[in-house]
Amino acid sequence: MSVKHTKDIHSEIYQAALKIRKAVFVVEQHVPLALEVDDNEAKAIYFVAYDQAQPVATARLLPLADKDYNLVQRVAVLADHRQQHLGATIIKALIAYQQQNFPQKALQLGAQQHAIHFYEKLGFKLMPEIPLYMDAGMPHREMRQEFS
Repeated sequence: MSVKHTKDIHSEIYQAALKIRKAVFVVEQHVPLALEVDDNEAKAIYFVAYDQAQPVATARLLPLADKDYNLVQRVAVLADHRQQHLGATIIKALIAYQQQNFPQKALQLGAQQHAIHFYEKLGFKLMPEIPLYMDAGMPHREMRQEFS
């Protein structure tokens, strides 16, 4: 298992991330492509986990210059590779990158409600001041991880 990352939206790594996102979010969860691929594509850092050279999981880190946190977004694992801890692998790689490159910032994410426990096991905590909200037709909760 290896994890690679890129900022280059013309790279093979980005194209692999996009393919996984389309399979999971657009095809499985019926998120419109116009919502999935957004104005932040060129601003983000993409992480892709490979199993024997096949891209199987992805996540995106969106640095925010004007906030005390960066965003974790677009976390996805292909259906036939789930339950193999690949989601945790990709998040741990993203966290390591965050701590090395943005040590003063927290990480924040909007978790689909069914994934809250997954993120809690990785050190994220619910933000009780932000209520449940709908994103792309699915219930989400804001979560955050501090590193100070």
